[in-house]
Formats: sequence, C-alpha cells, structure tokens
Amino acid sequence: MQESWRWYGPYDKITLPEIAQTGATGIVNALHEVPYGEVWQSEAINARADQIRAAGFDWVVVESLPIHERIKRGEGDLSQLFANYRQSMANLAAAGVKVICYNFMPLLDWTRTDLAAPVARGGTCLRFEAYRMAAFEIHMLGREAAKDDYPQDVQDRAKAWFDQSITADRDALLHAIMSGLPGAYDRYDVDGLRDALKLYEGLDRAALRGNYKRFLDEVIPTAEELGMRMCVHPDDPPRDILGLPRIVSSAADIDWIMDANDSDANGLTLCSGSLGANPVNDVPAIAAAHADRIHFAHLRNVRKDPDGAFEEAAHLDGDTDMVALTKVLLTEEKRRLEAGRADHNIPFRPDHGHELLTDIGGGTFPGYPMIGRLRGLAELRGVIAALSHTA
Repeated sequence: MQESWRWYGPYDKITLPEIAQTGATGIVNALHEVPYGEVWQSEAINARADQIRAAGFDWVVVESLPIHERIKRGEGDLSQLFANYRQSMANLAAAGVKVICYNFMPLLDWTRTDLAAPVARGGTCLRFEAYRMAAFEIHMLGREAAKDDYPQDVQDRAKAWFDQSITADRDALLHAIMSGLPGAYDRYDVDGLRDALKLYEGLDRAALRGNYKRFLDEVIPTAEELGMRMCVHPDDPPRDILGLPRIVSSAADIDWIMDANDSDANGLTLCSGSLGANPVNDVPAIAAAHADRIHFAHLRNVRKDPDGAFEEAAHLDGDTDMVALTKVLLTEEKRRLEAGRADHNIPFRPDHGHELLTDIGGGTFPGYPMIGRLRGLAELRGVIAALSHTA
C-alpha cells in the first residue's frame, strides 16, 4: 500500500518538506482555487505536478475534482458542465494523474458540529453531535420537517442547548457545519443556507440517484479511454441531513453504484470513518465485497454513540476493526499483483487525525493536523508491516 498525505497546496500551513519527514511518498491534492464547474487548465495542473515531484513525491490522487451542484440537482442544460469535467479529466491524465476521488453529497461536504472536542488524555478531535445538529436544523434554520429526523430525546436536548446558547455558541456551530469544504466554495450564513436549500426542494433519493447515474454515464467512458479510475467517497455523515438525501451511505448504496456502471473505472474510495459512522455498516465486509473496485483508501476510525453522535477516534481505537480492514486491502493488493495489474498498489492516507501537542491552535484545516495524522500513519504502517510479515 502506498503511503500518501493530503496536502492543500497554497492553502496548507503544512509544507511539502515537512510532509517528507513523515515517510509518505504520495501526495493527494486538488486545485481548490478553481471554481466548481470550470476546466482545470493544463498549465495549472502541470505547475502543481511539477511542484509535487520536485519535492520528491508522486501526485497519486486528485481529491477532489468537484461536481457542480447543478449536476447533482439535474438542473437545466448540463452539456457544458459535463464537457468541462471531461476536459479536466483529460488534462489530469496528460499530466500522469490517473485517480480521481469525488463525492456526490448535495450542497455540503463532510459535516461536524464541533471542530475541537476534547479527547480523554489530551488533544482535540472532530465530533458530530446529534442534538447540536438538531438544534441547528430545527431552531436556527427553522426547518420544521427536521423534527421527523430526530428522536424526541435528541429534540429535547437540542431545545435545551438552544435555549441556553448565546450568539457566540450559535456562530461556532454554524462555523463548524460550514467547515467541510476547502478552497473555492460557498460558505453560508443561516439565511444564505436557507435560500440555497430551496434549490433542492423536491430532490428525493430516487431523483438524486438518477442524476448520479447520468453523471457516471457521462464520465466513466472517458475515464476508460484515459486509463483513469474514478472513486466515489462515501457520505459523511452517512445519513440524510438538512432534508437532503444521501445515497452513498450503506453497503446497499455502494452495491447500487457499482452496478449502475459496471466498469473498473467506476470505483470506490474506501473511507473507513465515513462508512464506520453508520451503525449498520460492517466496514471490512464492504471492503471485501468491492475490493476489486477500491482505488483509494481513507483509513480512520470513529466511536459512535447510541443517539447518532460520533467522534474521530485514534486510528486503531474505534468501532472499526482496522486490522481486519487492512488485511482485506493487502489481500486485494496481492491478488492484483498476481494478476499482473499495474494498479496493484492501493494508495491510502491517514485521515482526520487528532490535534495533539503543538498541533493545537496551529490553524491547519480541521481534521488535518500534522502530529495527529503522523501518529495515525505510524500506527497504520505498523499494522501493514505486521500483516505483511505474517502473510
């Protein structure tokens, strides 16, 4: 497995020379400065690729080449947006970047309610608190239908929190919920989010699936021609939020996606944290079922609460059996190698580390500190070494 590291380019306080000290050899990067829907020009791609290679790395995965929201909504004439996406794919392939991670979450990317929840022995982590999300939806956003999405005890806690909260508390909650998207994206205040949600009225699960199927049919043939691999990232959290459907949240969802376009180019980003936040998901089993279509892995762990809350655990200390999951990936790598596949080496990265020691207050992207991810990489490296030695 190829050790890789997510780097946010000019937006990142962590430098490539610092990343080199982790031992990782691959960089996961994107042109976050390009607005959604516009073509990633060859000049910009090549400049970034040259910068990464000059520092001694391979640019192994694009994360992400974003999908315009109009495509997700199926709104209007989409021919130019699809053409732009395919051109960006071609420009990336020409630069030698052949794996694209993307998601199909409407409007928001990963969502948390707390960016600095305390960890038992010191440090902080990302946390999704069900009652705070309910407070935001019901009492701040004023979405009455949200009451159907939360059990009564969570609603009671939500009201209690909202009633005692002050403006700073509500601003911090909004900031946390809006923090999942880096680069050229829209952040909303409450009124702006309310207006944005109106554009999705009537978009149910079936409609979103139909729009996703259309996206796959538009881009997967191009991926095949270019020798590229597309790999969808699961929903985070793996549940409907803000009244918007999520369609990449469960084993059944992934089964549907793989069947919707039965091509090796239509693959999966195996994110153990996103899938692990859904209590019905057996993450190692999902990985085993779709091992031949896993082109990238995010390895992290979560600890869940009965009310739907969850938080980022240490990489080997959560609800997912990371040793069993890693064994699935190593077994698949061996199968690919024996079959003579050039893509036998699956890139992975440690995901969403804790803020520890001098990470705290360092101003890195939420979930992407240096020391916490380095700890995760070291732990995962040990698991891989042990499993490889006993294979």
